[in-house]
Amino acid sequence: MNKLILVFAIVALISSCSEPSPTSDALRNKIQTILSDKNAIVGVSVIGPDGKDTLSINGTRHCPMQSVFKMHIALAVLAEVDKGRMSLSDQIAVRPSELLPDLWSPLRDEHPEGGTFTIERLIQYAVSQSDNVACDVLIRVMGGPEVISNYFTEMGFKDFQIEVNEQQMQSQWDQMQRNWTTANTSSLILSKFHDRKTTPLSEQTYAFFWETMKATSTGEKRLKGLLPQGTVVAHKTGTSDATERGLTPATNDIGVIYLPDGSPVIISVFVADSKENEETNERIIAELAKAVYDNYTK
Repeated sequence: MNKLILVFAIVALISSCSEPSPTSDALRNKIQTILSDKNAIVGVSVIGPDGKDTLSINGTRHCPMQSVFKMHIALAVLAEVDKGRMSLSDQIAVRPSELLPDLWSPLRDEHPEGGTFTIERLIQYAVSQSDNVACDVLIRVMGGPEVISNYFTEMGFKDFQIEVNEQQMQSQWDQMQRNWTTANTSSLILSKFHDRKTTPLSEQTYAFFWETMKATSTGEKRLKGLLPQGTVVAHKTGTSDATERGLTPATNDIGVIYLPDGSPVIISVFVADSKENEETNERIIAELAKAVYDNYTK
């Protein structure tokens, strides 16, 4: 598929996301009921198992990604692996100067003096454990945030921007707004990379990436929070701090929920500008995921 055809396909799917399909009216009503008494702006985008049954609420709103962007970093790195420019086994030095104490980093906690890690391990740290040090090392290896952003915009995903790394994003409050996307674009990216017919990933990187997403240990009370025990979810979370006045710009979770028969449902939820507490923000995501799951398993 050439770039022009891909752009038209994306535009068509985004357009379909803006209107309920005949089978999604009940789900839309359920979601609106969940959100009706919440003091937050919530962007939701769902793509059903057939890839056509779509639903979107506030799906074109620009939302700060926070750590959601680590998924995109991993995909851009894996593109380089598939081109033969990198290997998952390549050894990358993590410098002592990169082990910043204010960043969330299991890697730093486990290796306080740094060391050398494979690209495979750095991706696992960054995605599965949302490690900020590993994230910024991968961005450095790639040549900067703009390289990651360009990878997706060149594929036709326009409602998307990455301009800063974790260190920059956390150094100043407003910096988080420079890494943004929409719920619709997030679902489209997930769909493209998950669908075997459209994914640019090789068999090796496809298997590695989705197993890494399934291993995510953050956000247990979000997409997975109310789903039946044992439900497989491949996802990536993102979280901001709250202001002194109790406003939280970002409580996010995007990913793939696998139904009992193995069928994938794509879901992206961005809870933005919320005046609710963190427990409620996470509960919103969990209730939306449960409503989507029930819709496709009833």
